[in-house]
Amino acid sequence: MIVHRANGTIEHSHFRDLPAALHRNDCLVLNQTRVIPARFHARRATGGKLSGLFLDETGRGRWRVLLTSGGRLKTGEALTFDRGKWTLTIAGRGDDGEFDVSIVPADPASQILAVVGHPPLPPYIKRAADAGYSEDLRDRLDYQTVFARDPGAVAAPTAGLHFTPELLERIAAAGVNTAHVTLHVGRGTFQPVAVDELAQHPMHAEPFEMSAAAAATINAARPAGGRIVAVGTTAVRVLESCAADTSGVGSGPVAPRSGSTKLLIQPPYRFRAVDALITNFHLPRSTLLALVFAFAGVELTRRAYAAALEQGYRFYSFGDAMLII
Repeated sequence: MIVHRANGTIEHSHFRDLPAALHRNDCLVLNQTRVIPARFHARRATGGKLSGLFLDETGRGRWRVLLTSGGRLKTGEALTFDRGKWTLTIAGRGDDGEFDVSIVPADPASQILAVVGHPPLPPYIKRAADAGYSEDLRDRLDYQTVFARDPGAVAAPTAGLHFTPELLERIAAAGVNTAHVTLHVGRGTFQPVAVDELAQHPMHAEPFEMSAAAAATINAARPAGGRIVAVGTTAVRVLESCAADTSGVGSGPVAPRSGSTKLLIQPPYRFRAVDALITNFHLPRSTLLALVFAFAGVELTRRAYAAALEQGYRFYSFGDAMLII
């Protein structure tokens, strides 16, 4: 779907035709985060099974994880992974099912997850018992963008999943530049909004990086008559986290920067570093949809979503996309 903010029109196309919707000297901004095998299974001494999600490594041999059915776990209780030599011991309990755990032996998380981890697919993706292929192997390839490079995400930046190497070659041939940024997608990106006032929603910090080379490519787009086209809401959050504060007088350049961001974008919001957005269709009561409302306007977004439902567009991670210009 292509949504035109200037006149409020909506048209239907195919993603393979994206080069025709872009302009020469546009800059496509891609999130090059790489999904890690963050899902794991563990077992209690009693034999009970748990499913876990690695969130981050807080120190040598210390992780922050999400554990399902962990309500009865106690500090000091030891669990074993379903494969590998490591054990994890409950060191503390956080909010919303999060736990601090210690790992023995205290090997790097990347080394451990390479053995015990599975692709962190969304829970609504099911597998038939007779699928006939290695779930791990295929999902590690499919739940990844073709330009993924920097490991660290526990969910894919799904707008980027539509791209193929061939499509990127055609986009480059059309005179469109690309810039790669990184935002490691965490569980907070998809956490449902459970408060009445969105401003009170607790945003989880997510690591990001904008290199000097990426900033230079992005900043060259507008002077050359091009647009900054963000691929996904994660790319938007990097761009806006790195944009100069122009104090309401217009758009400004982006600066090289790294750190973490808790930026929550909702109406009204003045975008400083984004002219167009490629994004999937999001669920109600999500910060992702709030960002789209801010960029396209509430009324136009609602009309676009009504058209998507009428036309049978697919939602969720492997669903269809819209280009908002």
